[in-house]
Amino acid sequence: MKSYIIDGGKKLEGESYVSGSKNASLPIIAACILSGGVTKLYNVPDIHDTKMMLEILKNLGCKIKRNSGKIIIDSKKIKKYEIPEHLMRQMRSSVIIAGALIGRLKKATFSYPGGCDIGARPIDLHIKAFKEMGVNVEEEAGKILCNVDEIKPTKIQLDFPSVGATENIMLASVFSKGETIIGNAAMEPEIVDLQNFLNRMGAKVTGAGTNEIKIEGVYKLKDVSYKIMPDRIEAGTLLCAAAITGGSIKLKNVIPEHISPVISKLQDAGCNIQVYEHLIYLVAPKKLKAVDIKTMPYPGFPTDMQSIITTTLCQAKGTSIIIENIFENRFKYTSELNRMGAKITIEGKTAIVKGGKKMVGTIVEASDLRGGAALILAGLSAKGRTKVKNVEYILRGYEHLENKLQSLGAKITLEEGE
Repeated sequence: MKSYIIDGGKKLEGESYVSGSKNASLPIIAACILSGGVTKLYNVPDIHDTKMMLEILKNLGCKIKRNSGKIIIDSKKIKKYEIPEHLMRQMRSSVIIAGALIGRLKKATFSYPGGCDIGARPIDLHIKAFKEMGVNVEEEAGKILCNVDEIKPTKIQLDFPSVGATENIMLASVFSKGETIIGNAAMEPEIVDLQNFLNRMGAKVTGAGTNEIKIEGVYKLKDVSYKIMPDRIEAGTLLCAAAITGGSIKLKNVIPEHISPVISKLQDAGCNIQVYEHLIYLVAPKKLKAVDIKTMPYPGFPTDMQSIITTTLCQAKGTSIIIENIFENRFKYTSELNRMGAKITIEGKTAIVKGGKKMVGTIVEASDLRGGAALILAGLSAKGRTKVKNVEYILRGYEHLENKLQSLGAKITLEEGE
C-alpha cells in the first residue's frame, strides 16, 4: 500500500498545468469501440482509471498502444461483449462501455460496477434508458445481459440529469435508424467533449451542454485523432491548494468557464483571481473568509469539488455552511479532518465548518478519490507531518499530483508502505 508523506506549512507558489480530464477520457475511450477502426487520443491522463478502461478494451479485443499522453486504439477486431467482472468492480465508469457495446455489437453483458464509496449511485437510469431504446435486459447470476436487434429511436426523459446515463444513451444510439432525444440530459463539459469526439468520427449529435441532446443515427464512423479537454476538478484542486496555504499560482491549460462556480467562491473567500482564455492567476489573502456552498448538477457547484473546498474553508475566518445535494456519503472524510484539528459538524446533508483552527499533521486514511485529495490539502496547510494512507483512491483520478505540488514548493512524497 502506498502513502503520501507531507511536511506542511509551506506556501505553494509558482506555475502548474492541468492534465487531461479523467471524466472526459473514460467515455471517449469507451466510444472508441464504436469506430471499428483506429483512433488516436491525446492528452489522456496517466491515472489508474484510464489504465483500467484501456485494460477492459484490450480484453474485449482492441489493440492498444500507449506513448506518454498519446494512445492508439484499434477496435477493428472486437468481438467479445462481456465486460470482465474483476475489472468492472474497480470503477463505476466502466458501465459506460455497455452503451458502446450495445451500439456496436447490439449486445453487452456486465456486472454492477464498483468505485468510490460516496453513496448510492444506482445504474437504474441506465437500465431504464436501455429498455426504452428497445434493449432486452435480463439479470442472471449477478450479471446484466443486454441484447437488441435494432436500437429504437425514441425520446428518453431522465428522472435525474445523470452524467453516466446521458453518456450511455449517446453511445448506444449512434447507429440507430432515426433520432434519439435525451430530455433532462446532464450538461457537464465532459458531455460536450464526448459529443465533439463522436461528431469528429462522423456521428450526428447536437445539444450537448443543454438539457436536451439529439442523436441522429449514422451508418458508419471514421478514424480520427482527438485531444481530451483539461480536467476541471484537478484545476479546482490546484487553485485550492494555493489558497489553503496562503500562496499563489499561475495555472495553465485550463478552461476557466468550466470551473466558474469554484472561481466565484474562491473570490468570495478573499482570493485575488485573474482569468484569461486558458490561464488563471490566483493570489490568496492573508486570511480566507467563510463562504456558503451548495452542490448542484452542472453548471452549479460541482460535487467533486465539495471536499476540496470544505477543507480549504477550514482555514477561513468564520463559519461556512456546505450543503451536499448529490451524494449522501460524501462527508466521510470530515472525521479525518477533525482528527487533524478541524471543527466540522455534520447534520444530514449539511456540513458546518468553524474555520480558523490550525490543523496538525497526523496519520489519516482516504476513503474515496476527492476526499483523499482533500486530506492532501489539509496536510499541506497543517503543522508538522501528515501521512495519508490508502492513496490508491487518489491515484485513480490525479496524474502525478505529488510532482505538481512539489513544483509549487510542497514537501510531499509518494512512498511504499504497509
